[in-house]
Amino acid sequence: MSKVMIIAEMSANHNGSKQVALDTIRAAKRAGADAVKLQTYTADTITLDCHADDFRIKQGTLWDGKYLHDLYKEAYTPWEWHEEIFQLAKEEGVICFSTPFDCSAVDFLESLDNPIYKIASFEITDIPLIEYAARKMKPMVMSTGIATEEDIQLALDACRSVGNHDITLLKCTSSYPAPIEEANLCMIKDLAERYGVKTGLSDHTIGSISPIVAVTQGATMIEKHFIIDHRIGGPDAAFSMDEHEFAQMVKDVRQAEASIGSVSYELTVKQQSGREFSRSLYVAEDIKVGDVITEQNIRSVRPGFGLHPKYLKEVLGKKVKKDLEKGTRFRLEFVLFE
Repeated sequence: MSKVMIIAEMSANHNGSKQVALDTIRAAKRAGADAVKLQTYTADTITLDCHADDFRIKQGTLWDGKYLHDLYKEAYTPWEWHEEIFQLAKEEGVICFSTPFDCSAVDFLESLDNPIYKIASFEITDIPLIEYAARKMKPMVMSTGIATEEDIQLALDACRSVGNHDITLLKCTSSYPAPIEEANLCMIKDLAERYGVKTGLSDHTIGSISPIVAVTQGATMIEKHFIIDHRIGGPDAAFSMDEHEFAQMVKDVRQAEASIGSVSYELTVKQQSGREFSRSLYVAEDIKVGDVITEQNIRSVRPGFGLHPKYLKEVLGKKVKKDLEKGTRFRLEFVLFE
């Protein structure tokens, strides 16, 4: 199987500092990330500067009481930082791509040769945006956190209608942090089978358990929020991994990948040598020529150098052709078949 792509989601974890954003790229590389993901929007491209009640967050989240425009003004990554971030990622040897939140962000990202377009969970209903991004003929990655079956189908149709078939759907639980009992990771395999696409995980749970399990469900991509130091704080810090935690997750995921292997009933060299400890037929007590073979003088025991135990019933009651010492590997040639 191909290696799972492990993505460090920077999101708002620069906390308003370009230097922290650049340091985050370097830290993600050290931690073993294959890619770093940004979010490309401004408060005005994602919502309205409006303090009507509709625009106030009140769903039991970390951000309750804030107005959408205020939150996004605090959390956004300035567009003037992007070019330097993309360049540093290239120098560090990690892929850098972004989530656009409107068509102007797509146009801007195209100027930076953005290699992948990620559609966030809450934008999966924005069919015009999905179609616009898909027309760039880059791989499309879409989170399904709040999506119904109809939403998913409409989003897929938007990509396919413009000839873009390189699609990955990410299982996502849009809670921050997400309770692990709501991860529902069996959906990763079902999404792949139901929609004929690659699948993965955009994870908001705490720890490495969900990413590890996701690998066993066929995930090709794992995205996890990344912060260089929890003490920095910020809107997403509570459900982000620091460098040490992320590095451990990468190690765990790579070991999980290695453990899956492939379907094969051929024995490895190590397994073949292990057969020395299997059962086989041995002479259990001294036997004289002409003696009858019994369950007392021929037994199935370890190690496995003697005759296969499947022959035991066939030889019981027969006589031996020669004297045999206890501990001799039993052979069919010792048996007198009349």
